This record gives sequence, C-alpha cells and structure tokens, in this order.
Amino acid sequence: MHLFYGLISVLFLVGCQPSDSLKAEANLPKHINECSGMTTLEGKTLWVIEDGGNKDILYGLDLKGRVQREFKVSNAKNKDWEALTKDSLGNLYIGDFGNNGNRRKNLVIHKLPNPLLEKGDKIPARSIAFRYPDQKAFPPPFDDRRFDAEAFFHFGDRLFIITKNRSDPFDGTAHVYSIPDSIGTYTARKEFQFKTCEKRSRCSVTDAALSPNGNRLVLLGYGTLWVFEDFRERGFGKGPARMIDLGGRSQLEAISFIDDHLLYLADERVFKSGGNLYKFPLPYPTPPAPEGKTSSTP
Repeated sequence: MHLFYGLISVLFLVGCQPSDSLKAEANLPKHINECSGMTTLEGKTLWVIEDGGNKDILYGLDLKGRVQREFKVSNAKNKDWEALTKDSLGNLYIGDFGNNGNRRKNLVIHKLPNPLLEKGDKIPARSIAFRYPDQKAFPPPFDDRRFDAEAFFHFGDRLFIITKNRSDPFDGTAHVYSIPDSIGTYTARKEFQFKTCEKRSRCSVTDAALSPNGNRLVLLGYGTLWVFEDFRERGFGKGPARMIDLGGRSQLEAISFIDDHLLYLADERVFKSGGNLYKFPLPYPTPPAPEGKTSSTP
C-alpha cells in the first residue's frame, strides 16, 4: 500500500508539549564517543554505530550500555555513517549518507543480515546506492543545502530518508525521500516535506524510529521529538501530530523503540558531557475535552 502518494508541503502549527528532562539511564562505553544510529531487533540488545571517522564496527549493547557483541562490517567503509534501522526480517541498514557540505555523489545504504544469526566477529554488507532527484549542484547554493541526512526508517519494502536542513538562512524544512530496500542503484523518490520549526539548534532532524507495530513514527532533534500517530493508516498525513520538548539540548543523534511505547535515545560525547543512554516513555496524545469542558492534565 502506497501511503505517500505525491508531494505534500505542510507548515504544521502544533504546540510544543513539554516533558520532564531526560535523565541518563546509563553511560555508553568510553570508546563509543559518537553514537550516530541505534536500533533493536528483540527489545533486549541495542545495536549502535558511530559516525564518520570512526571504526567500521556494529556494536551490540545491553540496556545498561555494556558491550555484548562487536562485528567488523565487511565491504562498508565508514565514510559518514549517520543512521541505523531494521526491517521485519531482521536485516539491518546503515545509512552512509552524511553530507554536511552537500557535496557527496556517493551516497549509500549498507544492508546487513540479521546479526543475531551471525557467528564470529564479522558481518557482510551489500550496498544500495542512491541520488536525490532534485540536487543539480554539488554543493548547491547556501539557501538550498538540504541534501544532508541523519535519519531514516524502513516501512513496507522501502527506506524513507529524512533530510537534515543545512540551508542558510535556515527555514526548518525537512524533506522525505524513499528508495527500495533491495540491492541496486536508484534515483530516490521525493515523498513529502514539512516544517519542523525555525531554530537551527533544535529543529534539525537527527534520527527517526518507527514503533514495532508501525503505528508511531518519531523524528529526533537536539532535545525535540516530532511524533506521527496512526502512521500505518495515515502515513505522513498533514505532518506530525505534535512536538515534544525533551528538555536539555545535548547532541542527541540516535533513537529506537524498545516496544510500542518505550524509547531509548543516545547522545554523542562532547568534552565531558553526553555519551549517555536515555529512557523515555512516549506519552499518548491527550484526548480532546468534551464540548463545553476544558481539557486538563493531571
């Protein structure tokens, strides 16, 4: 079922719902300084990667951040690994599409087999190469630099990539593209765009996660979540249902659902701060108040 027909441009006007500040659940190991992507297959092991300049390693952590497995990823040099996701068969996908300067012509997603079934300390990768259909210059002008990405997720038989806006002036627009999940070379399909908010320090999308039942999609920013409810039925619809302020502004770059309600997040270590795992129960929307009454939160 194709839920994303055509390109919809939306400027969503939803209030920012506050939350309690994130509290660290655990520290990441000292040798994992730049956690850039995270997913889980069975809700017990967090699979994580680091971004460009770090080792070509897939780490398996327990929920307290302790390393349980390490795999050297074969045939996949870490140019700029920025995101990690999975499909329903247990395959993992590493998004090597970091593109800070909007200059890259070698964007790729590495497809890995289910690490739970792998023996030894190496895991093979095969490549899905792609290009953006609307990027004509490398780099484009400053006001059109929206071809960096740090977020994607798998749905159906496609991978959906959400760009990190690097335009100047910053306009807060995130663009969504999709490609097939099979090995090959593709021109991405442009699906959707929406407005996050207008403050660069908190309104750039740094990761994405889809709940196990496919009903809740969350996008992560530096201290911000954008939540799409009823995603399996509505797709991107008219944009996110709400924005949640997580409190704090650390360099949050990784997020994953443990179950349909509980999220784990991780931030990069910057000097003596960050490098933590966080646990966040994602609240459900507050139902509308009956007519004539005022909604209140206990």
